Amino acid sequence: MTREEIIKALKTRFVKAGQAHVFDFYEDLEEQEKSILIKQLRSVNLEVLEAQIISHISEVKDDPDSSYNEDTLKPSSYIQLPENGGSMEAWESAQIEGERAIRSGRLAAFTVAGGQGTRLGFDGPKGILPVSIISKKSFFEVFADKIMRANQRYDISIPWFIMTSEINHRATIDAFEANNYFGLKKDLVSFFPQSLFPAVDFNGKIIMESKSSIARSPNGHGGAFKALVESGAVEKMKKLGVDVISYFQIDNPLIPCIDPIFIGFHLSEKSELSSKMIPKAYPLEKVGTFCEYKGKDIVIEYSDMPKEIQEKVDSNGEILYRSGSVAIHLFDRNFVEFLGGFSNEDSLPYHKAIKKIPYLDRSGINQVPEKENGIKFEMFVFDALAKASKTIIIEGLRNDNFSPVKNTKGVDSLDTCHKDQMEQSIRWLEACGVFLDNKEGKAIEINYRFAMDKEDFIYQWSRLKNKPSLKDGTIIE
Repeated sequence: MTREEIIKALKTRFVKAGQAHVFDFYEDLEEQEKSILIKQLRSVNLEVLEAQIISHISEVKDDPDSSYNEDTLKPSSYIQLPENGGSMEAWESAQIEGERAIRSGRLAAFTVAGGQGTRLGFDGPKGILPVSIISKKSFFEVFADKIMRANQRYDISIPWFIMTSEINHRATIDAFEANNYFGLKKDLVSFFPQSLFPAVDFNGKIIMESKSSIARSPNGHGGAFKALVESGAVEKMKKLGVDVISYFQIDNPLIPCIDPIFIGFHLSEKSELSSKMIPKAYPLEKVGTFCEYKGKDIVIEYSDMPKEIQEKVDSNGEILYRSGSVAIHLFDRNFVEFLGGFSNEDSLPYHKAIKKIPYLDRSGINQVPEKENGIKFEMFVFDALAKASKTIIIEGLRNDNFSPVKNTKGVDSLDTCHKDQMEQSIRWLEACGVFLDNKEGKAIEINYRFAMDKEDFIYQWSRLKNKPSLKDGTIIE
């Protein structure tokens, strides 16, 4: 088709969909601006967009989550830690199987890193925000250290796939190139952006960001499946012999991104999607909750789960729905290919988020709204649980798995993350028989390139002939 035929066909499609206004200022644009708009419009799946408009606007229900009640839900079962009643033999067996799989080259790391550090007062990709206590390493370097240590420990080169977004893709690659890929092999670090989805107003009309651009936002971490397939990442995994994908999000530096025990359980149970749970600190903690619904494990967001269910306790007085979801998963590669290979983008459901979205008004003037004026759509990765034929959930220790950085101050901030990193260092040292008097608040950091988890630290510390003096500012490396 010629360019003129493409534009004519596009106009016909958007007029038919009731979105003709996206061409209102087309004739005013320079040729380069026209090309930008056409490229964006060609990427829009109008059928999927219309389905979301019907589902979330035209036929919105007053109480979409009314089916979540005490009769339809029960707590998800999970594999308990040995100290909480789980089988030590099973955990040891899982570690052996997981380590064997890592050594065999069956694992890839996968990080979702499409966000900016704007909320944290940082200008740039969130992944390059300094997060470690003393060395001020970025999220990316912290994870690179853990992968590097796993490579050394298991005599392997683990590939790392990083999903960016249109807004930070180039800056992310630049950061890796400027730091020589943090010591990792360049050809084993792959970047690809996730898809964008149009934002609409409350009448279902696509919001114009400018005369030459529609308002779009990343389609959520649930878009990872399709992005992994369309980017060629899954095909690359096949060639490398990878069949287990370790999924984690960029803002949680404590996560053991290469976890042999987790991998072992995933493989021994022949799971398509495995998840870690962290026992909730209190009933209304703002994390999703693993529940069983209609025979399937699902995650219900804290905002969607009835308060009376969240506050229920068992016969021991403990939180009944205690399994908090902290975005730590393992995927079977074939399952990712199946879910991400749908020609219909709606393989996972979209969720709506009501937002303030800057827009171009009908007279061609840019406006910044004072209140919410539109809807963004995104998919959640945990919705894939209901699509999997087999899932498992295993218990994790909060203080070795979860300390996200989401806020500038208070809960889930850099301050709390630094505190948790320091407490982890103290615990790991105590496991080696080293008890640190830290009343004065000494800052001590463990370089994850030295040890990737507590067991590894015990081993590495025992091999140190000249152990460092544990004074303020010490980095164990």
